[in-house]
Amino acid sequence: MAVFRCLCLCVMFLSCLSDFFLLCAAFMLSTQLNYLAEQNEVAPNCVCLVKRSVTNVLKDGRPVVIILDMEVVKPADQVGGKIGDPTPYVEGEQVLYCQSKAPQPAAPAPSAARPLQPQNGGDGKEHLLEILDGYLHELFTCYTFRARVTNKSAIRTWSNSRGDGKLFSMEIVDESGEIRVTGFNQEVDKFYSLIEQGKVYYISKGSLKIANKQFTSLKNDYEMTLNGDSSIIPCDDSQDVPMVQCDFVFIADLEARDKDAIVDVIGVCKSVEDVTRITTKNSREVSKRNIQLMDMSGKTIQVTMWGKEAETFDGTGQPILAIKGARLSDFGGRSLSTLYSSTLMINPDMPEAYKLRGWYDKEGHALDGQSMTEMRGGGGSGPTNWKTLADVKNEHLGHGDKADYFTCVGTIVYMRKENCLYQACSSKDCNKKVVDQQNGMYRCEKCDKEFPDFKYRLMLSANIADFSDNQWVTCFQDSAETLLGQKADYIGQLKDSNEAAFDEIFQHANFNTFVFRNRVKLETYNDESRIKVTVVEAKPVDHKEYSKRLIMNIRKTAAQ
Repeated sequence: MAVFRCLCLCVMFLSCLSDFFLLCAAFMLSTQLNYLAEQNEVAPNCVCLVKRSVTNVLKDGRPVVIILDMEVVKPADQVGGKIGDPTPYVEGEQVLYCQSKAPQPAAPAPSAARPLQPQNGGDGKEHLLEILDGYLHELFTCYTFRARVTNKSAIRTWSNSRGDGKLFSMEIVDESGEIRVTGFNQEVDKFYSLIEQGKVYYISKGSLKIANKQFTSLKNDYEMTLNGDSSIIPCDDSQDVPMVQCDFVFIADLEARDKDAIVDVIGVCKSVEDVTRITTKNSREVSKRNIQLMDMSGKTIQVTMWGKEAETFDGTGQPILAIKGARLSDFGGRSLSTLYSSTLMINPDMPEAYKLRGWYDKEGHALDGQSMTEMRGGGGSGPTNWKTLADVKNEHLGHGDKADYFTCVGTIVYMRKENCLYQACSSKDCNKKVVDQQNGMYRCEKCDKEFPDFKYRLMLSANIADFSDNQWVTCFQDSAETLLGQKADYIGQLKDSNEAAFDEIFQHANFNTFVFRNRVKLETYNDESRIKVTVVEAKPVDHKEYSKRLIMNIRKTAAQ
């Protein structure tokens, strides 16, 4: 007689039991367990754990199982009906529960679970990982199942008052779902070198517990822990085991997601920054790299990669990057960061990646993309958020708690040359305005010193315009020098010595067109609120790239 699972479903008191797969009417309660029936603890469809039993054979040759110890672990009213679609057990008939090719370990091997029939419709692919979500996890330790490793972490160590230790974790997937698996200490030594990301294994006899959502982004209420009885055996038959399960979110839709949400994204690596080293709060150095990711929504977002992934990532050729389990942040508008548990896939073999590559090669490469991440700092390259000047007003940019950033192409209409220069402290890192002491010395209140000279600094107010509107902007040293085409010191000398030449510089600057990268924020001064736009960077128009963007916008508008 085949060995039944120890976790059984009572159907008609104890005359008929089902282990969700097979049905057998050959069970009897021992006298010491009669109270279970007398007190109605045993009822149709309740779930019982059979702890001890013996098998006898009747005179006519039929076997009967006498249950010596049993526990009702789930009353019938909590089960909600029959589990599975069990078929009658036939003596001598071999039963393979899930994977007929599972290797048999030396110890008594649990046979793998075959797919269950759907309870309420569906495609019939209800596998072990679905059972974990819905029914008692004690059943888990009795099964061998086949799954692919989609993510394998590095070994982590810890040391505290209770001692030292190490652990690793991996994420596995079968046709019905995914689960996180963790091994500690001896299991690290036993299994870590065996496991390769992307390979398929037979896994059995793990412990199941409620998942700690702080350490996993998988959509499973449970997680598995390896123990001394666990078995992991490589499987060569991996044809029908899925690679990875992702629920991708468009970058444009991240705006509506909550801070710290864990999301799956896929996009083209638009640009890559150099890797840097930073020191964390616990004085540990870690590598960091920022990239810009763009998808078919036309939006871009900054993604921060950490550790080994940051050091080894190669963004040449603008590859497709899929990230499973990235954390969404509201730092700088919207940005993403990889986690210890994140899975990074470069040019993955999946339909979403092929579709994205086709779109990018055909038309997406000409788009700059609208950035979901604010640009910070003065110079240097950064993400763009293209707007017209009318868009800035119509969309009420700058009215939120944080400043907004946008990029536009604008033409200088007018610049105020009055008060565009001031005398600043000559020390290297100080730009504070100095006070002329009228004795050949200039005092800086910030440095609390007097200096024999000063340096000129620009603070220029200009009106720029595009086809839609105009806007007053403030330009400081670098951007003002770009607009005027001269250094501040030279302009200051002309102001003092040659007013006609000074005026000519401003005349020549009018009606020149630049790409402006701007910061906009609603500011209040003397109880009066007004929008202040500050130019972060100004640079000449690259007409080739700008024309490409205009053509793509025309095509996009025509398609709509």
